[in-house]
Amino acid sequence: MSATVEFAKMNGLGNKILVVDMRGRADKVTPSAAIALNAASDTQFDQIMAIHDPKAAGTDAWIDILNSDGTKAQACGNGTRCVVQALASETGKRVFTFQTVAGILNAVEHEDGTISVDMGKPVFDWDKIPLAEEFHDTSRIELQIGPIDNPVLHSPSVASMGNPHAIFWVDRDPMSFDLGRFGPLLENHPMFPERANITLAQVISPSSITTRTWERGAGLTLACGSAACATAVSAARTGRTGREVAVKVASSPNQGVLTIEWRERDGHVIMTGPAEWEWSGTLDPSTGAWSRDAAPGAEAR
Repeated sequence: MSATVEFAKMNGLGNKILVVDMRGRADKVTPSAAIALNAASDTQFDQIMAIHDPKAAGTDAWIDILNSDGTKAQACGNGTRCVVQALASETGKRVFTFQTVAGILNAVEHEDGTISVDMGKPVFDWDKIPLAEEFHDTSRIELQIGPIDNPVLHSPSVASMGNPHAIFWVDRDPMSFDLGRFGPLLENHPMFPERANITLAQVISPSSITTRTWERGAGLTLACGSAACATAVSAARTGRTGREVAVKVASSPNQGVLTIEWRERDGHVIMTGPAEWEWSGTLDPSTGAWSRDAAPGAEAR
């Protein structure tokens, strides 16, 4: 078996993704390889989407997802769009079904190049998100950062989109908060036994939200698709918006937008947005050593 596999450096609204082709192999991208890849500026990423041979009939692939700290992730909406674009370019197919540890994901590439991913149903039960304490109503839980009589952030909505999310509602630009300081504290708060993605969300109108996310296992990220979904359903659930919203990601290049629809007929969340290929190369999934394809001046690492 060759030591190296092909990979593509891609992004979804700036969310940095490595799509790694592990088909036809029994091994996996190791946590140490992920950490090594993230340590190099050219291959720094938010998630690795490792494409493996399908495990279940009727699916196109098994997707193994790793965070930049080498830990496993259950879901990555922006990464899934990147996988769709990569496989659509290779195969000419437009419709895909993937299996992940979080379940089955159906996706389609549209004529205009945007990609829709069915992210499944949100989960609001406190013990399934999960939380460390019982809350009957997870649309608003008791959690805050800052002085008790004047907290900086408080009373988040919590939900799971295959991974745990806490959404703090703010009344000004999410970029004006020091999320780089608050994010690690909240991600690792005892309330979240499996850690959590932390999002600041400003509702602009009944159909528009601006967000910024500290991503579990990755830190400050330019975009997070599952966080956009969790924010949209939590906004609708609390009466802040309708069931279809444009989620503008404040930290992404050009403040990119995802369209999120929380379908009333079946409760599924449909995320639609772009994906972008940047460059391709090969890497060793056991060590993270890599090289860029036909790129002048690129060096093997």
